[in-house]
Amino acid sequence: MSERRYDYLIVGSGLFGATIAYRLRKAGKKCLVIEKRSHLGGNVYCEEKEGIHVHKYGAHIFHTSSKHVWNFVNSFVEFNRYTNSPVAYYKGKLYNLPFNMNTFYQMWGVSTPAEAMAKIESQKMEAVAKLKVGEPTNLEEQALVLVGKDIYEKLVKGYTEKQWGRDCASLPPFIIKRLPLRFVFDNNYFNDKYQGIPIGGYNKLIAGLLEGVEVLTNVDYFEDRSRWDSLADKIVFTGKIDEFYNYKFGMLQYRTVYFEEETINCVNYQGNAVVNYTDSDVPYTRIIEHKHFEMFGNEIEKCPKTIISKEYSTEWSDGMEPYYPINDERNDQLANKYKELAAQEKRVVFGGRLAEYSYYDMAPVIERALSIKI
Repeated sequence: MSERRYDYLIVGSGLFGATIAYRLRKAGKKCLVIEKRSHLGGNVYCEEKEGIHVHKYGAHIFHTSSKHVWNFVNSFVEFNRYTNSPVAYYKGKLYNLPFNMNTFYQMWGVSTPAEAMAKIESQKMEAVAKLKVGEPTNLEEQALVLVGKDIYEKLVKGYTEKQWGRDCASLPPFIIKRLPLRFVFDNNYFNDKYQGIPIGGYNKLIAGLLEGVEVLTNVDYFEDRSRWDSLADKIVFTGKIDEFYNYKFGMLQYRTVYFEEETINCVNYQGNAVVNYTDSDVPYTRIIEHKHFEMFGNEIEKCPKTIISKEYSTEWSDGMEPYYPINDERNDQLANKYKELAAQEKRVVFGGRLAEYSYYDMAPVIERALSIKI
């Protein structure tokens, strides 16, 4: 088993690992992809139920301004025209997101950009006047000087505190560097030129990327690390960077999410793919109704049932799926120590949100995997 049979061992079959595997296969390299879970695709994996492609690890909406990346993913599976337009639910009232003229009309009844700007500016000035020092010292102060009291209290505070499990007044201000305000009637959440969902689900994209590549599921790299290392000349690692180094400097911290999935005997539960619950009294952060990612107009009625997922944010502990890096001073310093070790590796390539301890959207993950030297 010590004989090397592969040019590359790729640990993890998410978007980074699958894209690297595609590149290497095209270059004539022999690869083996090993995946800890029972399925391929990492967090973009979809499960088909009741004719609906369920995003098992949360809503994944592809968006990019890169024509190259857009053409690349569409070469494997056609993407539809889905436009991300989430809605916020606060104490029985609905508000459009992102913050735009529809939101301001719902909030204050204003109908012109000038009226909305005046309202927001007035509240921002009040927040600035209350600062004890010249600059915001916590997330709450930062948000108030960016958007004012009404938007902060109804649409930011409760949602953020559920996400982080901490009071906004105890969170650092840099977490919310900016809260975009749009003075147009446009509910499109993203500014990117291209966005959509793969028709038939993300599994088709992963299958296309991994076509012709040898893959093994239900394999934990760390249970027999020396064996797997011996099989290839080089390694592409997409797991947790601190685990790779046996937590030499300590464990990095994450926030994670879990889901309560429910099949409902109705055609249309909430009328939108994503509804955020910004009231702190509601325990979940949002409800995802999966059929709206791929079904539009009359197509919705052809599917007699619907599937929803309630999403909860919580602290991560060992054994849970790590989702979001916690970019505070302690974790950033720790991550940098691990990254310094990684930079010295000659045989190992690190990539993806866990291996780089960085939150990535899908398109940047693919863009990096297409450009990184291997």
